[in-house]
Amino acid sequence: MGTVGINFGPINSGQGFDVTSTVNQILAAEQAIEKPWKTQLTNLQAQDTALSKFGTDLSTLATALQNLTDFNGVFASKQGSSSNPDVLALSSASNLAVAGSHTIVVNHLAQTSSQYSDKITDATSTLSGSLTLTIGGNNQTLNISGQTLSQLAASINAASMGVSASIVTDTTGSRLSLVSKTSGAAGEISLSASLTNDVTGTSIGFQQGMQGMDASLNVDGLNTTSASNTVTGLIPGVTFQLLSVSPNPNQPVQVQITNNNSVIEQTFNAFVTAYNAVVNDITTQEGKDSNGNPQPLYGDPTLAMIQNQLSQGLLSGSSSGAIKSLGQLGITVDQHGQMNLNVSTLDSALNQNFTDVMGFLQNSNSFGQTFTSMLGGLSSTSTKGAIYLALQQNSSQESMLNKNISDQEARIADDRTRLTNELNTANQILQSLPGQLNMVDQLYSAITGYKSGQ
Repeated sequence: MGTVGINFGPINSGQGFDVTSTVNQILAAEQAIEKPWKTQLTNLQAQDTALSKFGTDLSTLATALQNLTDFNGVFASKQGSSSNPDVLALSSASNLAVAGSHTIVVNHLAQTSSQYSDKITDATSTLSGSLTLTIGGNNQTLNISGQTLSQLAASINAASMGVSASIVTDTTGSRLSLVSKTSGAAGEISLSASLTNDVTGTSIGFQQGMQGMDASLNVDGLNTTSASNTVTGLIPGVTFQLLSVSPNPNQPVQVQITNNNSVIEQTFNAFVTAYNAVVNDITTQEGKDSNGNPQPLYGDPTLAMIQNQLSQGLLSGSSSGAIKSLGQLGITVDQHGQMNLNVSTLDSALNQNFTDVMGFLQNSNSFGQTFTSMLGGLSSTSTKGAIYLALQQNSSQESMLNKNISDQEARIADDRTRLTNELNTANQILQSLPGQLNMVDQLYSAITGYKSGQ
């Protein structure tokens, strides 16, 4: 600890000294002890920021790869086309669909059963009687007393009788329309009505609008039916819409189910972009900042581990049939470690060796599986990940440094209080000396008769 001088002028001046400044000088040496701790803490926190960025970018890379290695991911995605979209339109192809061609002939479309009443000129007229509906063997009867058409429609809908009731009005009058909620033959409406117009006394009858009928079609030589024009299950994983009858049975619709190469290629591109983001992180940490100072992870073993693992990971994994390397998928790495993707080469590989490309990413011990395992070993979320462990180690050191700083600040605060009290007391004594000397002088004069001031 250095020496601190106190300047208070002549002893009889009463000037005293600056207590706050003196205390600060004395404690400066104690505060200097904290400087290397705070510097180290700042460096560790900068490392945490860099490590967290690595963790985020590696997580993005792992997610992009997972989309390629997941059995239900993009390799399972399918797309379809119809040779005659006026007759049949493809709605969707799920991951259960299998690439291939299918032949479909539409003999007739599905129809939903409907009934409608005789017209009523005055829609405000009330009706009385009963209405019995039979759908799929289920009978329901509704008793009606003094209800208008709109009130009757509301009652039918509220009774959940298996139909949707509405009022159709044109220039000639209004009708009650009943449409089955079940399409196809199973939804055929059987109706028995005994309705009377309370105003005119006439009976109100019903006529069939549409007969409930299943669609009839031939799929790959198999005659089959569908209760709906939206057909699911006849081709595994494929949903299609029947729009009209085939104009000629000898000219069937060709449905083509293919692998969705465009989605796969987009996912490969996302993987390449994510990989290059991690490479950029490495390049940044191997350099210096704008002030010429080394980056936080410069020379850090975790940085070297990430770099080595990524490089080795590109050569890992066993081959899958005709696919033995990333280069065959159009992926190359330049002299700066950046990945590049040739989409044309990838598209060719998918068209010629789709199963082998998928196996290169999804088979046991494949590139995709070993690279995924490697990324897990670098993770910031796995308790065994290199970045997680590095952050934990930093956190432990930061806790120790923060405790040292906190303890030192507490000691400084105690010393400040003690020194301030002691120096305030000393200062008061110095400031009181002129008065004490004057009293001594007066006593001396009273005893000796000698004026010390003369």
